[in-house]
Amino acid sequence: MSLPLPSQSFSQSKISNKAIRRKTTQSGFTLIEIMVVVVIIGILASVVVPRIMDNPDKARTAKAKNDIRALESAMDLYRLDNYTYPSTDEGPASLVNAPSSSPANWKQGGYIKKLNNEPWGNDYLYDNDGGNIVIYTYGADGAEGGEGPNSDISTADKD
Repeated sequence: MSLPLPSQSFSQSKISNKAIRRKTTQSGFTLIEIMVVVVIIGILASVVVPRIMDNPDKARTAKAKNDIRALESAMDLYRLDNYTYPSTDEGPASLVNAPSSSPANWKQGGYIKKLNNEPWGNDYLYDNDGGNIVIYTYGADGAEGGEGPNSDISTADKD
């Protein structure tokens, strides 16, 4: 009967201890590491979200300004053909369809393809006082006056 050499049993037990430690040691993130990441994401969100949330109002205001400029240009073309701007009653609709007064030089097909609403869903407003025209919108609140996205936008504003 042969007994195992002491060196063999010692090295085998050393190997088996390492194997046991590897199985019980788990790799992953600690709670502290996860909390640090969550705090960093929270800080970034508190800085970025307000900037992003303000942009839709700025975009709507810019669109309204561009629409008003385009309507003003179409009104100028209408005036070149017909020697006068449409009346307040005829309004911007006369740029798409011939008005009831049916000017002789009204351009077949109209001066714009389609009359869009303002970005807040209302019609653009139009006044003709007999020579000077004003195309405008009351902004997001739909009421005269206001500040920021609620401010009025008009052809009278030259910015």
